[in-house]
Amino acid sequence: MKYLIFPLFFLVLTCSCQNDSKGKKKSLSPHATAMAMIGDAHIHIDYSSPGVRGRTIFGELIPYGELWRAGANQATSIETNKDLLINGQPLAAGKYGIFAIPNKDNWTLIINKNWNQHGTDKYDVVDDVLKMDVQVAPTAKLQEHLEYQVIKTNNESGIISLAWENSKVELPFKVAN
Repeated sequence: MKYLIFPLFFLVLTCSCQNDSKGKKKSLSPHATAMAMIGDAHIHIDYSSPGVRGRTIFGELIPYGELWRAGANQATSIETNKDLLINGQPLAAGKYGIFAIPNKDNWTLIINKNWNQHGTDKYDVVDDVLKMDVQVAPTAKLQEHLEYQVIKTNNESGIISLAWENSKVELPFKVAN
């Protein structure tokens, strides 16, 4: 009898471990990051990346003219350890939320002090640090998952890019001296 206890215990342990791994669902909007070093500035974007999944995104799922968290789940955040000039406007080193108001031909991009919120639940326009209009460009092919990129153009400047579905917007920035 005592020789059967160990194999039985091992079998039960093996089965329970297999059940745990099968019970976890893959997130429909997985966590993602984009980051780069531009000179001595570290720019880091933290977001959830929803998928198109056969839906029309801009103009339907995300209505034109309405505030959007520029991602899924928690508000998208951007953090920099150096002062930046984004689209010619100053942004002090720190952590911020990124929001957008998409329209068909242009978007209003917003950098807001309140980065720690779910969606737009606690968004307040008085916390806006930067607000700028940018042109929307079509993507070459369908971008299934929302993707941010921080692209280094030289040691002093770069581009923050957001692409999803058939739309792409870019924000040029420079590291402030």
